[in-house]
Amino acid sequence: MKVENKEPLLSLENLTVAFGGLVAVSDFSLQLFSGDLVGLIGPNGAGKTTVFNLITGQYRPTKGRVIFQGKDITGFSPDLVTTVGIARTFQNIRLFGNLTVLENVLVSFHVRLQSSFLAPMFSLPSYWREEKAIREEAYELLEAVGLADATKEEAQSLPYGEQRRLEIARALATHPSLLLLDEPAAGMNPQETQELMEFIKKMRDDFNLTIFLIEHDMKVVMGICERIAVMDFGMKIAEGTPEEIRNNPRVIEAYLGVED
Repeated sequence: MKVENKEPLLSLENLTVAFGGLVAVSDFSLQLFSGDLVGLIGPNGAGKTTVFNLITGQYRPTKGRVIFQGKDITGFSPDLVTTVGIARTFQNIRLFGNLTVLENVLVSFHVRLQSSFLAPMFSLPSYWREEKAIREEAYELLEAVGLADATKEEAQSLPYGEQRRLEIARALATHPSLLLLDEPAAGMNPQETQELMEFIKKMRDDFNLTIFLIEHDMKVVMGICERIAVMDFGMKIAEGTPEEIRNNPRVIEAYLGVED
């Protein structure tokens, strides 16, 4: 359920980044509020993933700011961005294929470990308490994403749709407030896509998340997003409800094509 909040959870202020003489994102601004489910669409090369990279610290903007929960996190390293409450998935699934499903989730808890690196060497009680709690939470996460029966399977053996769920479970292990999904439906068949749509909405509600997603599948975007921003040539050209975006002439021309 969407939580009303007058202050934005995430505020992107005039973000601009250039690589040499190429401006990849130009003067991009957007606000996300707690509980939002917002889509970002546009043609290939429009700058969508670059926006995600600016939020998560892979790139530092040439101009502009990233404000999260009232704090300026512009230029934070990716690990610091994770610790403040932002997690992401990638268009190309990034799992440890030879590790089990459970081990993949346990790896993601590393960012939240409190014990000293010396604790396991000396078998300190604090380490084993934390290890037990993390394993219990990992099992709970896998149950929440429908993978409770696959904990001992290698990640690479899972069907594509379940690999996506595992990747999201890994992101949830960091306890984010904001989850960024980069083309979560890429490579999925129609049934997997439909299941993913319901899954994303359920995760938003069950984990009190704000979700910002990039997606080319218009059925997904129009079906689950409450608000959509559209990019073309690095600039935001429209923002609105699915109905407003569907009927926006500039969006139709830039993204959906123009009828003769």
